[in-house]
Amino acid sequence: MKKIILLFILLTIYSGKSSAQGMPVYDNTNFLALAQSLIESTKQTSELFKTVKFLKEQKERIEQVSNIVKQLQVVREIIDNNQRLYETVQQDLREILNSPYIRADEVDQISESFNSLIGNALLDLEFSRDLLTSNFLNMTDAERLAILEAQRLRSREMIHEIELKKRRYRAIIEFREIKESINNRVSNY
Repeated sequence: MKKIILLFILLTIYSGKSSAQGMPVYDNTNFLALAQSLIESTKQTSELFKTVKFLKEQKERIEQVSNIVKQLQVVREIIDNNQRLYETVQQDLREILNSPYIRADEVDQISESFNSLIGNALLDLEFSRDLLTSNFLNMTDAERLAILEAQRLRSREMIHEIELKKRRYRAIIEFREIKESINNRVSNY
């Protein structure tokens, strides 16, 4: 039996046609270095995830602040428009009503048309305040901003409307002045 094994070993060594693979050799230092680099990359990945989460939170906070700033700018413009509307009504209405060319029956009609605009402006301003201070509608900042933008447009329209009314009443006054000057002119015939 020993002779057969010895013969088999000799044949395998000296035969050129046969080939065999040997046992794989592992280098423990390379394996340990690979394991350590995997552990390090796992730590770095978890830190990267934490950083991404932090940056997302900061982005959301910046967007919230940006939306609040936009809302405040819109509210500031609405307040400025309402102030301008109030000052226009206060100054120009007095001038129009004190004109001798406005008849007594027209005073109430003119006052009511200007007062209705002021009343609407005050209601819009009160609604804006309620919209910003209470959360009864459970709205997002974008929805709230859209409503405020619509109110800003309405306040601009009110200013435009009051300017048109002011021009119309001044045109009526000018027409009546011209009419009076034509009727009271001295003819040189």
